Amino acid sequence: MTDATQSGPMLAADGTPLKKSLARSLRRRKVRALALIAPLLLFVLLSFVIPIVSMLFRSVENGIVSETLPLTVVELRNWDADSGELPDEALYAAFVKDMIAAVEAKEHTRLGTRLNYEETGMSSMFRKSGRNIRRLDPEADAPFKEKLIDIHEGWGEVETWRTIKTHAVPITNGYFLNAIDMRRTPEGPRAQPEDKQILVKLFGRTLFMSLVITGACILLAYPVSYLLATLPMRVSNLLMILVLLPFWTSLLVRTSAWKVMLQQQGVINETLVWLGFVADDARLVIINNQFGTIIAMTHILLPFMILPMYSVMQTIPPSYTRAAKSMGATNWTTFWRIYFPQSIPGIGAGSILVFILAIGYYITPEIVGGTKGVFISNRIAYHISSSLNWGLAAALGTILLAVVLLLYWCYDKIVGIDNVKLG
Repeated sequence: MTDATQSGPMLAADGTPLKKSLARSLRRRKVRALALIAPLLLFVLLSFVIPIVSMLFRSVENGIVSETLPLTVVELRNWDADSGELPDEALYAAFVKDMIAAVEAKEHTRLGTRLNYEETGMSSMFRKSGRNIRRLDPEADAPFKEKLIDIHEGWGEVETWRTIKTHAVPITNGYFLNAIDMRRTPEGPRAQPEDKQILVKLFGRTLFMSLVITGACILLAYPVSYLLATLPMRVSNLLMILVLLPFWTSLLVRTSAWKVMLQQQGVINETLVWLGFVADDARLVIINNQFGTIIAMTHILLPFMILPMYSVMQTIPPSYTRAAKSMGATNWTTFWRIYFPQSIPGIGAGSILVFILAIGYYITPEIVGGTKGVFISNRIAYHISSSLNWGLAAALGTILLAVVLLLYWCYDKIVGIDNVKLG
């Protein structure tokens, strides 16, 4: 007879303990899975995570003043900005040394551009001073106050030094204050002049129009999706090609086509005049306003609403509606109490997709929106490409991101993100 029991740990086929062998096999599987998703993780990191982190940092970073004028910033700490008197000679001497170094490093123009966002005229003042300050000798030409004022009279104004002192902090809330039509001052946050208060209005307009576009897409997409899901497969596939056809056309071409159609001499107005619905001298103004933006963007984003709805409706068993009708339910009762509740996940998925796309659009509003139909995204694009105020653009983008996340959280609490389905 042999002993059926074995003392010690169980061994694998290769003689190693079974527990150790299983752990090694599990590690290999994890490493293999990580290697497979590593390219995707790297792509997400480079194209999504890092840009967002960079945007968040740019919205508060403000080191250019303290780095370009280090001696001046130290002297400004000892100056009382509320006294109404100009700084003493020591500050002007420190400023001359800093400016000469900045001119040699070609950093004075960047500094002037940064301060010009807060006080108009600072950019030209730094440029002019940079061309003339080289003539001054920091060791032999003191005192410098009168010489600097002769170069540019702005150096003799208290407000100039107040602006430099206010924005000399390395981390600032100034960009976020500007994004909500306020500004950073020595006394604290203050409202912008009325002629500069536009960004909060643009935020409100963007949210309102995005909700309207989302609602319009729901109303138009639901019957189309219902037809696609209930018609025979041959007819449904043909209609689906028509739904997908806009994706094969450039966004710029589609938007330009709407501009041609919506203008007062365009196809829509010409047709209405020809049919007699509108007088020739009373043509509809449906371009360069909110209405034109809503029409064009609804058309462009409609497929993004149809596809999630269709994918969900296609999974609803027809037997449910037949059973309801066999029990005496009317067509309306069958739809409202049986079919519609099962299609809500598709509505939710399409709504989130369309709303997030709409809130960040800027090409279509720029072309057909004019001055009354542009979004906050158009302002962000302007500050990135034209004014080069990347800090304000980052702050606007951060606020827009926070608003989207807040609305997403509210949607999750009210509807439940688990109820959103794509099929």
